[in-house]
Amino acid sequence: MRIKIAFILFFIVNMISSQSVNLVDANGERHGVWKKNFDKTKVLRYEGEFSHGKEIGLFKFYKNISGKSVLTATRQFNEANNIAQVKFYTSTGKVVSEGEMNGKTYINLWKYYQKNSDKLLTIENYNGDGDLDGERLIFYLNGQVSHKEIYIDGKLNGLSTWYAENGILIKEFTYLNDELHGYSKYYDGKGNLIVEGNYKRGKKEKIWKYYEKGKLVEEKNFTREPKFKKKP
Repeated sequence: MRIKIAFILFFIVNMISSQSVNLVDANGERHGVWKKNFDKTKVLRYEGEFSHGKEIGLFKFYKNISGKSVLTATRQFNEANNIAQVKFYTSTGKVVSEGEMNGKTYINLWKYYQKNSDKLLTIENYNGDGDLDGERLIFYLNGQVSHKEIYIDGKLNGLSTWYAENGILIKEFTYLNDELHGYSKYYDGKGNLIVEGNYKRGKKEKIWKYYEKGKLVEEKNFTREPKFKKKP
């Protein structure tokens, strides 16, 4: 008899629980806990809570892998706006990247992690339009910075620098609106200057200098003659 009563109670609780999911308010807006499966399956696609059509709290998103729900992303929403704290995961549960999104747009600081480690791979900054804006850093597995660059409204601008794993500077370029434009230098593995010269709108110009063991060994002139010369 007790077993029968327990079964009835379990059935009632589950029936009530299923009826309290995927509800809408008087205006037809999603309200309360929602769970959705992939089409024509029982595999969960996402779950989270709405407040009169607005996402609130933690949402979880899944992939369908061989008929099983595998967590692929989480979004932590708030009630004030559409900005969410977002994390993306591998199929084993490791965090791939994390940052803020406004709707589907990346904003502010984003962190990306090494494939087989929790150490940083990349740090990026985005403006409100989803364009890279500010400093972008790429790291070696040992934590040393590999590459520094500056973006303004999605375009490379200013000085970009590259480093060896031991921290030695190996090259530095200057950009203007995504083009090489300005002075550039190349170094060997010991930090000795080997090439230097100027770019203008992506092309070498003027005198480029080449060094060996710290001594100037060659100069090349990349000055271009005008296509049309004025008649005397």
